[in-house]
Amino acid sequence: MSMPFYVSPEQVMKDRADYARKGIARGRSLVALEYADGIALVAENPSGTLHKLSEVYDRIAFAGVGKYNEFEMLKIAGIRHADVRGYSYSREDVTARALANGYAQTLGQVFTHEMKPYEVEILVAQIGESADEPNEMFHILYDGTVMDEHGFTVLGGQAEAITDDLRAQYGEGLDLGTAVRLGAKGLGGPDGRDIVADQLEVAVLDRNRPRRKFRRIEDGEVAELLSAG
Repeated sequence: MSMPFYVSPEQVMKDRADYARKGIARGRSLVALEYADGIALVAENPSGTLHKLSEVYDRIAFAGVGKYNEFEMLKIAGIRHADVRGYSYSREDVTARALANGYAQTLGQVFTHEMKPYEVEILVAQIGESADEPNEMFHILYDGTVMDEHGFTVLGGQAEAITDDLRAQYGEGLDLGTAVRLGAKGLGGPDGRDIVADQLEVAVLDRNRPRRKFRRIEDGEVAELLSAG
């Protein structure tokens, strides 16, 4: 009688984490930065139709890196949850914190119980109604770990190197153009590349807009913002 093959739980978790991290690292990075009027989301994304950045609800945005079909599925589930909750209760009851907790539970469940973990990192960001109300950025990892970020955060790809570059240059109260240029410079920094407008996907949560704060910035405006510096 042959002995059953045994792998310790610790080794299983390590192998799953390594698998997920390698998959995410193969993708392109994404940067979110707080600026004077809101939150700027800057992603390296040559596709004009497959978006990494999306609106979820009035003041909430979603961003994802890694395997597209997996974070797209998570995004759609979040939008449906937000719509149902806002319709059943109140629009004010839809919060980034609640969405982040839901995503964390889903990713943690998949990581622990499924054969293959999701190869994604996601960000849920919410803008404060006024300058006195703080913004919120929740960075959720492939295993369901949630990090409450302030100032800026980097997802996927060469995140550590980009974070080091941004840490040395980021400051509070940036204008939009400076934030976008800093994000683009950070994304190209590890490889010494200059990333042009049509290789970027840029969106903002703008506090000065009416109820729906999310706005996607088109290539022409991105080019102007990049050249202004």
